[in-house]
Amino acid sequence: MAGLYPMVTARPLIIGPSTGLEAPYPLQMEGKVIHGFGRGSKELGIPTANLPVDDNLTPWIANIEPGVYFGWASLRLPPSHPNQPTTLSDSTTTTTAPETYSGFSVYPMVMSIGYNKFYKNTGRSAEAHLLHEFGADFYGVEMRLLVTGFIREEKDYAGVEELIEDIRVDCEVARKSLDREAWALRETGKGTLDGSWLVR
Repeated sequence: MAGLYPMVTARPLIIGPSTGLEAPYPLQMEGKVIHGFGRGSKELGIPTANLPVDDNLTPWIANIEPGVYFGWASLRLPPSHPNQPTTLSDSTTTTTAPETYSGFSVYPMVMSIGYNKFYKNTGRSAEAHLLHEFGADFYGVEMRLLVTGFIREEKDYAGVEELIEDIRVDCEVARKSLDREAWALRETGKGTLDGSWLVR
């Protein structure tokens, strides 16, 4: 019909070729989880684990495009943490962390790198949202991130509901993109991607 604008196409739910990662990925980042702005859980219902942004420790982050990325995260949770499995071999133990190696638990993740236009941050941040429900915070815990790809650029939003909806789509993109043999970690027995750095 005349005068109607074409429908906006939905965002793609899979990023990257089925054959696997493309340069410059994967990228590595590690550190101890620090306190962020406190908005992820309180305002958005989407908790994030923040790492310090240090160009000397993570040189690639100085020139990377601000935006949303996806990949894999590992945590070395303390024995007292409710999500730390007691043993991997005990078949009677119900674990909430799917894979554990050398004390590290592995999770898919999405992360924001940049200034977060909606909140108008003045300093860069690196905020990872692990696609798992945790029973407690884990500040001070060692975390490693294996960044496998770029989802989208940073955007500003008219309201918080739009931001939340975009983050939900980001999470779905990460899940679907990582659920392919060339993108799933070899260490989990489900893929061919080398994730040894995450768990060594």
